Amino acid sequence: MGEPRIVQIEVHGQKYPIRTELDSRYVEELARFVESRMALAAKASPSSDSVGLAILTALNITDEYFRTRSHLSTNSGTLAERAAALERMVDQALALAE
Repeated sequence: MGEPRIVQIEVHGQKYPIRTELDSRYVEELARFVESRMALAAKASPSSDSVGLAILTALNITDEYFRTRSHLSTNSGTLAERAAALERMVDQALALAE
């Protein structure tokens, strides 16, 4: 990665300096994503408590991440099982051909 630098982002009206080696456009994209999720959470549960809103948003994003990770893991397992079954079929076909 590159040299660490400061990227200025804004989330929910607050500016934050982020020290990172990541591309600044990517960090800004992450901030926009969090901002959009916070706006959705604020509509669903209006409150003046910014910390509570941030925690609710973090929980929602984390839930989505965990569900996606679980789904990918399940699909990966299924794919591995199918590949193993295909390999057994090919082995059987080769054995019959001999």
